[in-house]
Amino acid sequence: MLKVAIPNKGILSDSAIAMLKEAGYATRRDTKDLHVVDMENSIEFFYLRPRDIATYVGSGSLDAGFTGLDLMLDSRSQAESVADLGFGASTFRFAGPTGVFKTIDELSGKRVATAYPHLVEDYLKRAGIKVDLVQLDGAVEVSVRLGVADAVADVVSTGNTLRQAGLEIFGEVILDSSAHLISAPGKSDLSAQLLRRLQGVLVAREYVIFDYDCPTDLVELASSITPGIESPTISPLRDADWVAVRALVKTSETNLKMDQLYELGARAILVSAIHAARI
Repeated sequence: MLKVAIPNKGILSDSAIAMLKEAGYATRRDTKDLHVVDMENSIEFFYLRPRDIATYVGSGSLDAGFTGLDLMLDSRSQAESVADLGFGASTFRFAGPTGVFKTIDELSGKRVATAYPHLVEDYLKRAGIKVDLVQLDGAVEVSVRLGVADAVADVVSTGNTLRQAGLEIFGEVILDSSAHLISAPGKSDLSAQLLRRLQGVLVAREYVIFDYDCPTDLVELASSITPGIESPTISPLRDADWVAVRALVKTSETNLKMDQLYELGARAILVSAIHAARI
């Protein structure tokens, strides 16, 4: 039975559980539940602290898990990334007092506060820069004002929190992170079915099905508008001058593609949601 770790709380947890439900797996009904067995799909889910998941998976105690790429790298575990799951995006940057730092080279010998010490240490080591790392559990932006650090390395979204603390971003991006499916060393094949289901969820979220009638002499032009994943499906109609076309289209392009097809001459354009997929 496959053993999989799921974050027990936070944004990663909510998104992971939603994805698993869409993939047809049983999930916990109570936030206090730390262990769920899905006998039908021969899989066990363990709800753990997001920061601990990579350690469990990397040690081989669990076969796979959902966690942030940042947490996996910071753990320095032997876990392997299998796939980007498309949620939980975050960006790590350096920040310091306004006007003080321009490049990361200026951090040499300075104190840098962060909740991800190994991730930052490994990044700076590759850059050949030595600093005094100050490990904090959170709210690192106040560390400079309190005199604990000279600069910080933290998650940045809009940058408003940093600016309110009198800090500005500098240097290149440390890491663009997101939620990943990870596996124990050499065991990525064990989670192949799980991965296929999750990829099916991603496809179902990203695409819709287009069905429309098209004059035969416009099929090539219509196909260029809706090329699908591999190729659109073309089916004959009773009227030999028309054909039925079916193709996958990105959800974000739905209305644009409908307008283009209608202007071209296609008619009876219908759009359907996808509930599950295998590509």
